[in-house]
Amino acid sequence: MSQAFRELLKKVGSGTHTSSNLSRAEAAAALEMMLRQEATPVQIGAFLIAHRIKRPTGEELAGMLDAYDALGPKVAAIASTAPVAVFSVPYDGRSRTASILPITALILAAAGRPALVHGGDRMATKYGVPLLELWQQLGIDWSALSLEQLQQTLEQTNLGLLYTSRHFPLSQPLTAARDQLGKRPPLATLELFWCPYEGDAHLCSGYVHPPTEAMMQEAFKLRGQTCYTTIKGLEGSCDLPRDRTAIIGAYAGRDDLDRLLLNARDWGLSGPEASYISIETWTTEVQQVLQGQTDSKLYNAVLWNAGFYLWHLGMAPTLAEGIGQTRALLREGRVAAQLALLQRHIPQKICSSGG
Repeated sequence: MSQAFRELLKKVGSGTHTSSNLSRAEAAAALEMMLRQEATPVQIGAFLIAHRIKRPTGEELAGMLDAYDALGPKVAAIASTAPVAVFSVPYDGRSRTASILPITALILAAAGRPALVHGGDRMATKYGVPLLELWQQLGIDWSALSLEQLQQTLEQTNLGLLYTSRHFPLSQPLTAARDQLGKRPPLATLELFWCPYEGDAHLCSGYVHPPTEAMMQEAFKLRGQTCYTTIKGLEGSCDLPRDRTAIIGAYAGRDDLDRLLLNARDWGLSGPEASYISIETWTTEVQQVLQGQTDSKLYNAVLWNAGFYLWHLGMAPTLAEGIGQTRALLREGRVAAQLALLQRHIPQKICSSGG
């Protein structure tokens, strides 16, 4: 048993009236002890659930990000004229709505903007389909790459997925603890804030609850994060909704977020969100989009999302032109060609896991 960890556990687990927040250094130390398994399984489980009940602070999450920086993987910087777009989404995946992010990333890459995402395997509490499995359905097996190969692929194809199950083995015992707890611990929030890239990056973080965005602002201010975007997206992802107003926060070194409120109906792209039915159905619908079929259930969602990110990340002067650029990239087959380029760099594997 770690006596040092026990003292930190007592601070966060003493109840409503006597518990206290950790300092940034204490939070970093606590997560390091958990990642190194210096804390016992009982201590780790108690800390995770106590911290969830107490609710994390931005300062604590800043400290935990410090621990990730110290012990976690980082993709080495690539030669790029623009910051790499790093997308951080919930690790427990999607179960209700169809993910657009893989197609958005392909479109950004085809337009010349590198994009990096990160995640692992199916995970508690949702056990939704993770990004890794969606990419496998497109013939891309990110799990086969070493960290060095991932960096090379990002540089050569403008795309990358950091697979935590391989690239961050220290985190895996905590994944097992989440499964046993059955509740999302603050680690699930931490992953939305993490940027596992060493170079110049524009971090795009999804979230569900407004307090998460406030914690993000506090943590990033403490850590000197100067370029990021927050998205109140579908199931906490970076995918913009079409059936309600998209709430976006943009930060570029000023005191406060610039608030963007965008509605897809103003661009003729509104409609019900595309449901996630099965991984096979998702694959068929994505292939339809890549073939330029405008009647695909995902087509308007792809125009809305990729058009926004092309504009927001500086690849198009206006949102309307971002949407138009997306149409052209799909119509001309450049997005399908980007996928073919990626397939030539990475071992191909089709995963049929169902769900």
